[in-house]
Amino acid sequence: MAANSSDRPVLEELDRAECLRLIAGGSVGRVAFDDGEGPTVVPVNYTMDGDAVIFRTSAGGRLNRSLLTAVPGGEVRAAFEVDRFDEANREGWSVLLRGGAHPLSDEEVERAALVEPWPGGERDAWFRLPARELSGRRVHRP
Repeated sequence: MAANSSDRPVLEELDRAECLRLIAGGSVGRVAFDDGEGPTVVPVNYTMDGDAVIFRTSAGGRLNRSLLTAVPGGEVRAAFEVDRFDEANREGWSVLLRGGAHPLSDEEVERAALVEPWPGGERDAWFRLPARELSGRRVHRP
């Protein structure tokens, strides 16, 4: 027997304010970038600074090498995604932020909100990814 369509979850587009509210409460998201061999996605610990994501990575890692630019003040296109799902109830949300990532200067690092990475080891490369584009969706019961 088919489920009544009124019992099924509905898909809702989220506005910018709700997207920012949802991702502000998190600590782990995923950065998407091109590592020279194609699209790549890696998890990072993060914090929000206004409408920008701040994250750290190792100076010798692929993420750092891919997001650095030789142009002072330059940016590298990247995306950041956070989601939460309740698979049992088929509900959840997902937020996608896109913009230009750039490394933080030493002065900016001193002013930046603390990002505490989960893994051990040095995470001395700090990045800021402003939300030039922000979109989100929520699946929920009516």
